[in-house]
Amino acid sequence: MKNTRYKFTDSDIKIIQDARRSNKDKRVEMRLVALEMRAHGVKAKDVSAKTGFHYAYITKLTAKYRDGGISAIVDNHYHGNRRNMTFEEEEALLKPFTAAAEKGQMVEISEIKAAYENAVGHTIGSGQIYYVLHRHGWRKVMPRSKHPKKASEEAIEASKKLNPNTTIQKENQKEKPSV
Repeated sequence: MKNTRYKFTDSDIKIIQDARRSNKDKRVEMRLVALEMRAHGVKAKDVSAKTGFHYAYITKLTAKYRDGGISAIVDNHYHGNRRNMTFEEEEALLKPFTAAAEKGQMVEISEIKAAYENAVGHTIGSGQIYYVLHRHGWRKVMPRSKHPKKASEEAIEASKKLNPNTTIQKENQKEKPSV
């Protein structure tokens, strides 16, 4: 198998030099310097020694330029908003659950998550549905729980009928020493 290197043309070198002139990002500058050195025929190991990049990265950088042009090197391809739906689509999805919650019915996250996964067509992480709900102003409201060992109403009423002063007086007599 013959090892063929990518040949940079004079127009490629001019494009790289123009990009260096208009660039203001130091990380992009280092990539452009490495690419320009490679374009002038410097070996990947030598470029690696001068720029601090790994020599395998220099080769990947050259391939990235070959496949995507200067925009693959210069442009930021990481953007925010990696959401599956727009805000309005999420709002439409939550509308039936909002109506049920306003009626006083219990709304479970598992139901909302199942509807969301059905709408986007793939599974989602466990925390993503909470981010969606937070974005739309939902909050966790739970009914007040009752203690499992709470006394019956009859026992509570019976204890109210006891004279509380008698128990307090007995405790006070224990604390005071007789003279």
